[in-house]
Amino acid sequence: MSDPQGFMKFQRTDPERRPPQERIQDWKEFYKPTIEKNIKIQAGRCMDCGVPFCQSFQGCPVENQIPDWNDLVYQSDWKKACDRLHSTNNFPEFTGRLCPAPCESACVLAINESPVSIRVIENEIVERGFKEGWIHPEICHEKSGKKIAVVGSGPAGLACAQQLARQGHSVSVFEKSNKIGGLLRYGIPDFKLEKKTLDRRLSQLIEEGIEFRPNIHVGLNYEMDQLRSEFDAICLTTGAENPRELIIPGRDLKGVHLAMDYLVQQNKRNSG
Repeated sequence: MSDPQGFMKFQRTDPERRPPQERIQDWKEFYKPTIEKNIKIQAGRCMDCGVPFCQSFQGCPVENQIPDWNDLVYQSDWKKACDRLHSTNNFPEFTGRLCPAPCESACVLAINESPVSIRVIENEIVERGFKEGWIHPEICHEKSGKKIAVVGSGPAGLACAQQLARQGHSVSVFEKSNKIGGLLRYGIPDFKLEKKTLDRRLSQLIEEGIEFRPNIHVGLNYEMDQLRSEFDAICLTTGAENPRELIIPGRDLKGVHLAMDYLVQQNKRNSG
């Protein structure tokens, strides 16, 4: 396990944020890089619980092996931590930035102390992986001869496409927008996810043989019958862009906007 007394010796610390007067000058992410020593200390707060609720389905929907890679980080085995992290999560650089971290709410330490900073450690592991060159295309050379269509290029569609391509299938991803990424591209502000992070992972998927077909709205400018005739299987991985309307006093006032309407147009402006 990590430091057996780490959770008693050390308090939780979160990454330092860029000062507001600097942040308002751009749309970039606002956390400063964290030094390795501090990440190891935070990983050392993991208690190696007998029943780690953090990695149960209620704590982590993808069932990340959180105590394992906390211990590996504490032992400075970053490469193995990166491999362990990717064994359950195709894109930890997305969840490490965007996930609301129910794992931290489920952390046993959270009963009477601040929980382990799991999400930050996760993000540091994957960023270390990219920096060291440990994350690279995994190309399957034994092809199945099957063609599969994935409709929607958000995180679900991208993960689905990657897993299928690594099994030797020919995968085409259809996206109605002009760029790939779904809500990762146009629903998440740059200060939470700079789009260079998304593009970095898309480059890997392209090298793994995945074909991306933007500007195709299946059912509108590309008929389902054509899709069925062209592919052996179809995966529907569409997002939930339709907002849930609130019927409350003041909703009709000028200047009150639905988040999706604002986010999509602002992200498109930022990306040119």
